[in-house]
Amino acid sequence: MKFAFMCRDKKKNTGARVAVIGAGPAGLTASGYLACEGYDVDLYDKQPLPGGLMTFAIPQWRIPPERVVNGAKELEEKLGVKILLKTKIYAGEPPHEEGDDFVEKKVNLEDLINNYDMVLISTGTWASKIPRIPGVEAKGVTTALEYLYKWRIYEYNYTTTKPPLGRNIVVIGAGYSAIDAAEKALKTGAEVYLVYRRTIREAPAGLYEIERIKREGVTFIELASPAEIITENNVVKAIKFQKMTLGPPDETGRPRPVPIPGGEFVIEADLVVFATGESPTPPVKSSTAEKLGLRLNKDETIAVNALMQTSIPKVFAAGDVVTGPSRIGPAIRSGLKAARSMHYWFSAKTGKLVSFSEVISR
Repeated sequence: MKFAFMCRDKKKNTGARVAVIGAGPAGLTASGYLACEGYDVDLYDKQPLPGGLMTFAIPQWRIPPERVVNGAKELEEKLGVKILLKTKIYAGEPPHEEGDDFVEKKVNLEDLINNYDMVLISTGTWASKIPRIPGVEAKGVTTALEYLYKWRIYEYNYTTTKPPLGRNIVVIGAGYSAIDAAEKALKTGAEVYLVYRRTIREAPAGLYEIERIKREGVTFIELASPAEIITENNVVKAIKFQKMTLGPPDETGRPRPVPIPGGEFVIEADLVVFATGESPTPPVKSSTAEKLGLRLNKDETIAVNALMQTSIPKVFAAGDVVTGPSRIGPAIRSGLKAARSMHYWFSAKTGKLVSFSEVISR
């Protein structure tokens, strides 16, 4: 993958230093653009390889991880981007988030803001959402992100601990992470159920993906919502579902699932995988963000203006930490937009104005 696809020739060094936090699609794309414009770019990431979810969660047949890693290597070798891995950036004491397994060094966000001319935050969504139902703390309950991540680091030989296996695996959700988790579970030899609270027509992953994994052997059950994890000695034994019907549209514009009184059923399971969404993971808590002058929205996304600039002028943000969970394409566009804005802002700030014709040509 080419992360400096806008780069023809590297410009003369500006002498300015930029810190990019998060080596996913947005961070890699921004790093390529800024390095091409002559900035010294340090790219930080908590994983042992760059690429974020492209490398550590998305199936290899969708995005071959070696292409991602080779694209990052090209940034290093041709454009001088310095990639600093196994490093977590956070303001204050960082909480443990999914994907933190290999963090060896922690750096204060405030130090980066003070020591660099500009900072880009592109830390993505490394916190899964799980509904608060009885039994979710039991052994045998996990998230799609954690499930896929554990398999990937095992396949990369970063750990000798085999991910959890099951004979009957229930995946809850119908987005791409649910599809990917169900497909991975199927390849382990398990009997796999994919359960969604709406119908196949509302599935975020789309009709084609649902039909595809059904053909592969996954049992798809629609109009059912998890009500309780049934356990024995704090180990998953089954999961109770509530049958649903579709009501008026909710805030998303999709039909709201409405419980059918008395409509309950149970599926035996020894592994339950929740693929019910992820939350943004900015490198700061709300209380600390306010002290820094960094504004977060109610959903923990970072608030930015039309230039992807945060409430701290020299700090920009891009990718899923701004938009919430999205796809690779929008994340790349977001990173490119932020990098361009950073370049134009810094050029104006230092008096090295970018010409109007240059802006139009890009």
